[in-house]
Amino acid sequence: MATFESFSPEALGFLKDLKANNTKEWFAANKTTYETQLKAPSKQFSDEMAAALQDLIGQGHSGKIFRIYRDVRFSKDKTPYNAHLHLAFIPQGNAVQPPMWFFGLSPEKLSLGCGVFQYDRQALDAFRTAMAGPEGAELIRLTEEMRQSGFRIEDPELKRVPSGFDKDHPHEEALRRKGFTVWIDAGGSAFVFEPNLIERTSALFGQLMPVFQLLSRVM
Repeated sequence: MATFESFSPEALGFLKDLKANNTKEWFAANKTTYETQLKAPSKQFSDEMAAALQDLIGQGHSGKIFRIYRDVRFSKDKTPYNAHLHLAFIPQGNAVQPPMWFFGLSPEKLSLGCGVFQYDRQALDAFRTAMAGPEGAELIRLTEEMRQSGFRIEDPELKRVPSGFDKDHPHEEALRRKGFTVWIDAGGSAFVFEPNLIERTSALFGQLMPVFQLLSRVM
């Protein structure tokens, strides 16, 4: 198989047109473009990017391509399709809820991330226990340093420290989190048209390695 070089401008054009024409009729008429310019290249990119992450980290990864079809059952927005491409790369192993790598391409931008959106109950308990200790101080320091370097990090989800911990705990910022994800906004979506996309994406993921290492120790 040929090495994946880049996505085509037609792939982004499809997403732009889908955003403007988000109907089943339009999608049916343009499904061939979707399958040849977006779906098939995404599978190749996912497979090769997972292998590149294994080389970068020394741990096997599996790729997940999120469906283009939206689940509209409980949403007021009834548009049937996602006008973006989202992928996740999941480390293999026995961790309860390991940090993942994210690749999000929209008509406007490309965003790359690493972390956990939200821990489930069992993992959240382990995360909070860790945040009450030295890892909490490390996460707070890492948050400040990475924000100063231009990375995007959301504020903690909770306004107060959860029960079971001192409300004046020195790591209260970390304890108020339900997850932790750090993002690189890689500029315009034209990033994906240039050659050596796997190598360039790996280099940016490498900047997020401290996040992966910290959250891997937590779990």
